[in-house]
This record gives sequence, structure tokens and C-alpha cells, in this order.
Amino acid sequence: MARLTFYGAAREVTGSCHLLEAPAVGRVLLDCGMHQGGDAVDRNDGDFGFDPAAIDAVVLSHAHLDHSGLLPRLYRQGFRGPIHCTGATAELLVVMLKDAAGLYFRDLERANLRNARRGRPEEPPAYEWEDVAAVLDACVGHRYREAVPLGPAGTLRFHDAGHILGSAICEVSFEEADGPRRLVFSGDLGKHDSVLMREPARLQSADLVLMESTYGDREHKTEEDTLAELREVLRDTWRRGGSVMIPSFAVGRTQEILFHLGCLHQAGELDGWQVFLDSPMAIAVTRVYDHWLRLLDAEDVKTLSENQRASLENFLPTLKLTESTDASMAINRIRKGALIIAGSGMCTGGRIRHHFKHRIWDASNTVIFVGFQAAGTLGRLIVDGASTIRMFGEEFVVKANVATLGGLSAHAGQSGLVAWLGAFDPAPRTVLVHGEAGAQKALAARIRGELGIETEIPGRYDSIEF
Repeated sequence: MARLTFYGAAREVTGSCHLLEAPAVGRVLLDCGMHQGGDAVDRNDGDFGFDPAAIDAVVLSHAHLDHSGLLPRLYRQGFRGPIHCTGATAELLVVMLKDAAGLYFRDLERANLRNARRGRPEEPPAYEWEDVAAVLDACVGHRYREAVPLGPAGTLRFHDAGHILGSAICEVSFEEADGPRRLVFSGDLGKHDSVLMREPARLQSADLVLMESTYGDREHKTEEDTLAELREVLRDTWRRGGSVMIPSFAVGRTQEILFHLGCLHQAGELDGWQVFLDSPMAIAVTRVYDHWLRLLDAEDVKTLSENQRASLENFLPTLKLTESTDASMAINRIRKGALIIAGSGMCTGGRIRHHFKHRIWDASNTVIFVGFQAAGTLGRLIVDGASTIRMFGEEFVVKANVATLGGLSAHAGQSGLVAWLGAFDPAPRTVLVHGEAGAQKALAARIRGELGIETEIPGRYDSIEF
């Protein structure tokens, strides 16, 4: 029997990590992601729960750090196999892992300086730069639908998940003594009407489906309604004489926001606004998107290229890219009409916190959240209505208007998840991962009612056989 064990994103959203064990494929890790929010530091620094040296291969669904961020630590602890992903994911990982490592080493240096001042021992690094380089060397990029040999007698295929550039539904097929097996891991599934991205591929056959459930308890507004809401938020902030801060994930969400803002600019609705992309990583990722336009939605790419060379940067000519720290700090001298897109998406670090320091206490300003905020993150505290927040050892009152544009989520809502699962015939055994408990229970109830499937919701370290 094949065995699947859940080491992360089990009754939680982040830290995707699932171990498949079967003679035909060996020991294959599906994702190796960082935990975000709550006890993330302890979880990311703790034991994996398995021996990294015994892992034969990693199958990576996409480049977001909650799916890929612990790969350098996995290598440091003995993993030496291939990392299978799409070609676009391999290119994005160069940006993502190097940026994450830079932040990690800076934080470690500061922590060890504090330790030295207090007479405490230095904390050793969980990995080194050479481990990051080795992980990138181990990445093997593949095309969608390409048959990839996996282990002694397995086959892997990636299918477009429509979530971010290069995101994939992972299909693993292999033989067991009593017959064939097919595991389908959804990774993160995109919305059916997301700009830039194609529709998630619909697969029809599986013995076991491992499906995400991030938004299993809610629906998203349409792109059209969301764009109308964005217009109104911008108009209201302009009337108040304020500026807008958008905490955004460097991969996916930022590029979608740039597309929407480009559409507003082309319609003459951004006059007066100064738009800043204040994230070196997001700038680099946007250029990767421009390199892989052929994987994106054909109609949206056509829109990008109507007046100039197809490019997200060219589509919004008023966009200012602030790569240096000095350029980022200069934004703070603008009192009104600044539209600032900065990381991190959940406000756990990055330049967005510095913009909060200068603006979140001013009622004329607005914070727009465009993505999921995990429990325990600063972004979640603000979305949940915190009147004060703590950053940089200080307390700040939250007086800025807080808006949430759920329609810009890169994840499928409840109906999208049910429809995707409903394409399988016959109904497969279904396991829900990558979601908080309430969302998973709500999704499980709807799947039971509409599809007649009793889903399973494993906890961390639980195993199933199939």
C-alpha cells in the first residue's frame, strides 16, 4: 500500500509538506514550505518529522514560500535528490529563495548581536548560501502535461493550476501489487476569472485527491465587482487627501494589481496618483512574468500589447520601481496621492511595515488587503480590527481605513473548489489540506451535500494508506 503523511498545511493554511511513500516512486515530498504566522519561528526551525536524507525527490507545486521556503534547510539536513517543478517555477525560485535567504541572514545577524550583548551563545544558521545554490541547481523544470519519470516506476505530470505563474496541479501515477494508483495534489487552485492566469486544468481520474481548502467557507466577488470596489476606495482616499498602502505578495498578487491599475490608467482613472512598486523581489518577479507571457491568459496578454510591447511595466507607464532603500524612504515625503505596493503580503516583514509606521495612524490613508492573512500575522490583526499594532518596539494606533478586496485572491472560492472536484468521475477519495478548520468543515459539508463525497481532514503527522 502507498502511504501519505501530512507534515504541514494540515488544518492550517501554510507550511505545505506531504510525504508520499510507495515502492514504485520511493519517498517523494510534495512541497516543502515555510509556516507563516502564529508559532512560525518554532515550526520553521524545528525538526521536519522525517529524515531529509531519506527523501528521494521533491515535487513542487509552485514557488510561494509557504510551499518552497524550507528547501534550503531540507538540503542542509541531507536531501540530495531532484526537485521537480515547472520551468517558470524554477525561474521564480531563483528570486524567491535568494530574497528569503537574504532576509533570514540579516535577521540572524541581528539576533546574534543581541545574544552577544546579553552574554548568550550564538544561534547557528539553519542553512548557508551554498545550500540555496544547491537547491536551485537541483531544480528540474518541466512543461505542463509532460510525462516525467518518478522513482523506479512512477510517472509525474504537471497541469496548470491557474494560481500564479508556473503553478501546478501534480499528478503522480504508479503501480501497486494490486493495481494502478493515481494521486492528484491540487497545490493551490486559482479562481476561474483571475486576470493573467488561465483556468485551472480539470482532471477526471484519480484514486486520491489532495485538495487545498483555503477559501472553503466563502466566495469571492467577481473581477468586475472587485475593480469597481478598487475604484471607489481610490476615489474615497483621494477625497480625503490620503495615500494608499497595499501589502502584496511578490508573486501573483502584485502582477494582478499592476494589471488592474494599468486598466484604470488606460481609462484615464489614475490621473494624479503616483504608483510605486516598492519591493525589489516583486520587481524581479514581474520581469519573470514578462519572460513567461506565453503561459498566461491569451486575452489578457493581448490587452497588455495593444499599445506597446507586451509587458506589465509598459502597461502602467506611470509606475515607479523603487529598488533601493533610499528610493523607498523618499516615498514617505509624499503627503497624499501615493499608491504604494510593498511586501510582505501578510505584513510579517518587508517595507510595508515601514510605510505603516509613517501612515497607518493617519485617518486620511487607506490600507488595502488583497490576499489571505494567516492567523497570527500582523495583517490578520489589522483585518480583524485591531485598534493598535506593535512594530519596531513601538505601539501605533490604527486610524487608516482598512479595505479588503477578496476578489483579488489568487485562490478558488468554495464554488470553484467544489466544481473542480466534481469533474472527477468516478468520485475519488478526497483529503482536504491547506485550510483553517472552519473553512475545511464548511467545504466538507458542501462537498458531502453536492457531490456525495465524505472528505477526510488530517492533522499534522497523520498518515493514510491508499
